[in-house]
Amino acid sequence: MVARTKIGLQEAGSSGGVDYRLAREAILAAWREGSLSREQICDSQRELQRNAEFCGTPVGRSCPVCESQTLVEVTYVFGPRLPKSGRCVTSDREMDRLAARKSVSQGYVVEVCTDCRWNHLTESRAIGGA
Repeated sequence: MVARTKIGLQEAGSSGGVDYRLAREAILAAWREGSLSREQICDSQRELQRNAEFCGTPVGRSCPVCESQTLVEVTYVFGPRLPKSGRCVTSDREMDRLAARKSVSQGYVVEVCTDCRWNHLTESRAIGGA
């Protein structure tokens, strides 16, 4: 894994954004009370798991489901002149290049546990438009 801070959407010259912590807590509360099964909340796709394993940034806290220390964040960017499936951003330098573009892209940060497959969108934000 690359040693760096979260490929910071906030640091990337972006403005405004959405924080999904309340939705995350609601899902975890529903799981704890039995309304959702572990299989329903630990369902990350193979590509997300691969990106988490090889490109994820450790968050320094344990997984809210299995309490493993393998919780990472993966940043994706979607926009003009990027692949249809988006780009998994792997460095601050790459994020800086995307933020410096004149076209606006959308960035998403996903929290992923590489052990139990927990995943949740934590943040989204517009990037670029300089």
